[in-house]
Amino acid sequence: MATRSPITLSRLDVERIEALLETPALRDSPAAEKLRAEFDRADIVEPADMPHDVVSMNSSADCVDESNGKHHTLTLVYPKDADADAGRISVLAPVGSALLGLRVGQGIDWPGHAGKTHRLKVTAIHYQPEAAGDLHR
Repeated sequence: MATRSPITLSRLDVERIEALLETPALRDSPAAEKLRAEFDRADIVEPADMPHDVVSMNSSADCVDESNGKHHTLTLVYPKDADADAGRISVLAPVGSALLGLRVGQGIDWPGHAGKTHRLKVTAIHYQPEAAGDLHR
C-alpha cells in the first residue's frame, strides 16, 4: 500500500472530532477508525498557525471530480450540520474524512457507486475559519 502524504490539522478540530468519536455510537465505527488513522499521519498545529490553503472543519472548498470533470463546492461540517444536497459534507462521511487536512492542489480517491473510483482534487478554498480569524468556532 502506498504511503499517503502527511496532512495538517488544527488542534481544535482534532479535539472536537476526538470527543465526537468517543460517543458510544461512534467509538468502534469504521468512520472513527478512518479518522484516527488520519490523526496518526497528521501534523497538528494551533489554530492560529494553520496554513490558509488547508481544508479544516467548516472550510468551504472548490473541488473537481477528475474522473468526470464535475466541479463541486463543499463545506466540511460536523454530522449535525450535514446536508449533502447543499454541499455540506460530514467529516464522518468517507469523502469528508478524506478531505480533512488536504491542501489546495491535493486530491483523494474514494469509491463511488458500482465500484467506480472517483478522484476529487481541491482547487480553491473560499472560507477557512482559521484564515478568517474564527479561531474558537
